[in-house]
Amino acid sequence: MDSCNLLLSILFAFIGICSLYPSFVIGETNAQPAHLIVNASQGGSKIPDTLFGIFFEEINHAGAGGLWAELVSNRGFEAGGQNVPSNIDPWSIIGDESSVIISTDRSSLFERNKIALRMDVLCENKGCPTGGVGIYNPGYWGMNIEKGKSYKVIFYIKSLDSVDISVSLASTNGSQILATSNILASSSEVSNWKKVELQLEAKGTDHYARLQLTTTKKGVIWFDQVSAMPVDTYKGCGFRKELVQMLANLKPRFIRFPGGCFVEGEWLRNAFRWKESVGPWEERPGHFGDVWMYWTDDGLGYFEFLQLAEDLGSLPVWVINNGISHQDQVSTSSILPFVQEMLESIEFARGDANTKWGSVRAAMGHPEPFNLKYVAIGNEDCGKKNYRGNYLKFYDALKISYPDIKIISNCDGSSQKLDHPADMYDFHIYTSASRIFSMNHQFDHTSRTGPKAFVSEYAVTGTDAGMGSFLAALGEAGFLIGLEKNSDVIDMASYAPLFVNDNDRRWRPDAIVFNSWNQYGTPSYWMQQFFAESSGATLLNHVLQSNLSSSLVASTIKWRSSEDNTDYIRIKIVNFGGDAVNLKISLDGLTNSKDFTGSTKTILQSKNLMDENSFTEPNKVVPVQSLFENAGEEMDVTLPPHSLSSFDLLTKSNDLLISSVVDPVYSSAATA
Repeated sequence: MDSCNLLLSILFAFIGICSLYPSFVIGETNAQPAHLIVNASQGGSKIPDTLFGIFFEEINHAGAGGLWAELVSNRGFEAGGQNVPSNIDPWSIIGDESSVIISTDRSSLFERNKIALRMDVLCENKGCPTGGVGIYNPGYWGMNIEKGKSYKVIFYIKSLDSVDISVSLASTNGSQILATSNILASSSEVSNWKKVELQLEAKGTDHYARLQLTTTKKGVIWFDQVSAMPVDTYKGCGFRKELVQMLANLKPRFIRFPGGCFVEGEWLRNAFRWKESVGPWEERPGHFGDVWMYWTDDGLGYFEFLQLAEDLGSLPVWVINNGISHQDQVSTSSILPFVQEMLESIEFARGDANTKWGSVRAAMGHPEPFNLKYVAIGNEDCGKKNYRGNYLKFYDALKISYPDIKIISNCDGSSQKLDHPADMYDFHIYTSASRIFSMNHQFDHTSRTGPKAFVSEYAVTGTDAGMGSFLAALGEAGFLIGLEKNSDVIDMASYAPLFVNDNDRRWRPDAIVFNSWNQYGTPSYWMQQFFAESSGATLLNHVLQSNLSSSLVASTIKWRSSEDNTDYIRIKIVNFGGDAVNLKISLDGLTNSKDFTGSTKTILQSKNLMDENSFTEPNKVVPVQSLFENAGEEMDVTLPPHSLSSFDLLTKSNDLLISSVVDPVYSSAATA
């Protein structure tokens, strides 16, 4: 090999290293200097206890077929409407028209959902197909049935004759029975509707299984309200454990629900109505969500949302319909019945067990009131013809009956004063990564008096977002740092949407992606964990000296760990630029000499800005934490290009013993 070829080989090898490890090469050649000076004294300002939370909307089958653990889709056969005959989708027939006929009628014992399924069995014993005839339900793109786990099945049955029913959890095509039980009942036992409850333990696993109801006995049988749920749910309250745990890992201080556009409806006749979603699950009529175009049986109803907030240790933020949908509105002169609905919803949540609606809550198993303190009047309705007039009716009624409740207006008060009273105003932003990053200054010049902001929906969307890109998370992190630094005028903030079923992506991106049996967080989900300790912390003053004001933003907080009662200083920095940054960090104002042993650093970065997580690579873009070995009152760190970095400085006095040791390097995904 001659010298020219040798030089070319070295050059190409170097280029290869650059492409694989751009931060390494850029950090060596183009690193920009910056200096962060933190006032670490006892000063600073208190961040609201409620600053970061979550927002749930029934979109993307987030609840039905997702967070709510019900496995049966269209369990009451109501999704086809109240007229008969009706579509029973996704229920399907086992057998053919010579052996069984399936139809619907209005024979249910439940007044609010009269549709039931009628099964005329035409065959008998060996004259039936192998395995019998009947119906099966595939759930929401398959039921996740796992070996060794138990599932509670409930249904109602009626027949003119005795019955012999096989209740089975079966594989995708029904060829393998994973769990089964037989129901034998005399004609006298089932001549009127009978509730059947049983528990099945799975002997095999199929992530796309189905529930089957079959028989080989000739006759006519009616079924209604067929439910199947895993026995093991989050705190026993009916929520899918692994999905709720992902929410718990964010340490949300509030949960806004149930929408979003889901609250409004395309038409008011299809809007979410809280009264239809409480009481025994069998009696709930369900409704068609005509904004996101699918049926929900409202098993995840108003009560369950309040329960979820309590289980997460979060404050509920109840979004009510103010008589406005996307396509129709109630005039202010006719709005009082809607106002009364709102007041009764609060009585349901907060009233004594001897009040009309408090007693309904108590009968559902929660005699003590829920801690409801926030009500949002409508969703994205500011500017619509009747909003202001309707809003004032709701506002006045709330202040008279529940003066402690904080009322949230749909109108943006960040740039100009509201023309109506409110405790908070709602702010939504969906935009590009670069724009949302630049909006870290959005609230710098907002009036420091008057209603506080509730940034209840934010996210990067469009080409920058893909299905949930690292670039999106990076831009959003810069925006959140701006919210944190302006937390004197911002009370709450939440990402949207929270969940997406991979089989029904109505919106992209989303924080958490799931199917019947698996789930992962997008980079935006992991980004939010950097802010999990911010609510209630102390915002420390700092000065960032650099020429990179358009691409570098930082915040510093002091927080106390509830696990070991130890104080930390957390420095978060987003480097949105393409060059590495050599950052000098100075901590001023520490009163005593400190031992920083045990401090950590956490970095979220990726080789490609458009990198995404997936079911096959769920941890492709996740934070990586390691010991921060050069932590001290003066530190030099290198911030990789396009990165979110966090430095948790353990501020112990030298005379205190080290109480814990952090593993040298780990992916925080392992703890999710």
